[in-house]
Amino acid sequence: MCSVYVDVGYLLSSAAVRVTGTSLRSGVHVDYAPLIDALVRQAERMSELSVLRVHWYDSAKDGVPDPQQQRIGELPKVKLRLGRFGMDGQQKGIDLRIGLDLVTHARNGAADVFILVSGDDDLTEAVEEAQVHGVQVILLAVPNTENKPHGISRHLIRAADGLEILPPETVDQSVAKVEMPPPSPPTPQPVAVAPPARQPQVKATPRDLAGLGRPSALRPSSSVLVYSAATGREPQVSTEYEDPAELAEQIDSVVFNVLTAFRKSATAEALAELKAGKPSIPRDIDKALLTDLSDRRGEFDMSEQVRHKLRAQFWKKNDEAQ
Repeated sequence: MCSVYVDVGYLLSSAAVRVTGTSLRSGVHVDYAPLIDALVRQAERMSELSVLRVHWYDSAKDGVPDPQQQRIGELPKVKLRLGRFGMDGQQKGIDLRIGLDLVTHARNGAADVFILVSGDDDLTEAVEEAQVHGVQVILLAVPNTENKPHGISRHLIRAADGLEILPPETVDQSVAKVEMPPPSPPTPQPVAVAPPARQPQVKATPRDLAGLGRPSALRPSSSVLVYSAATGREPQVSTEYEDPAELAEQIDSVVFNVLTAFRKSATAEALAELKAGKPSIPRDIDKALLTDLSDRRGEFDMSEQVRHKLRAQFWKKNDEAQ
């Protein structure tokens, strides 16, 4: 027998990246039953064994399943395993549950082959411990837009007994972009428009022309200003980032993708809640922002300074889109 362990956060955020360009889960609609059936078929093909059970690890508010999770838990051979959301909106207890199950099931000889749908580096030790008890652990990755594994830790790849990719058609057929229809525009009312006043022409002076081609004062400098709340001192120059312009471009790109996906999929109520909750960012949006920027920068532990810049840029762009 083989057993399947699905980190739902990884599965859906990676699928969302393939479909929408961002890991925002609310930006995609998932047809879960066919997706899980495809996972079972892929696991049986990889292991050449029958699937004993699919362990489905996801987060829920206070650990209580929502209606969608309840329906998933009622599917054949699916065991729902829920963690919870922390105060920062991040998943809590998922890695621990997966790791404990891998080791416990290996010790008990529950199956001969484990198929792990995750890319989390924190599971490396659990994979190695399961292998000590004679179990093969094979990774099943979600494909990116280039049909290569998305978001898999190198440590986890080295520890596992193999790495395969979920067929791209599995994602494309069961995960779709959500786009809400735009609201109907109000009926335009005729407005009397006065002819524009003629503006006087202003000639450029030699001093004005001499300034052309100089770097704009609005462009990022080669350093970053850091404010110390603990000391109350004025901002100090930090050289933490070699290329702040690159950081700014990465933040702009991530914010644009997440905000676009959210506004295309959000209901009027969700848009109103976002506005009413400012400056707090909903946890699913905040997680997508942090995850996407982490992927772009290759950093798993971003500084508070970068997080602040990212969130401030989100609100700036959101306000501009109003």
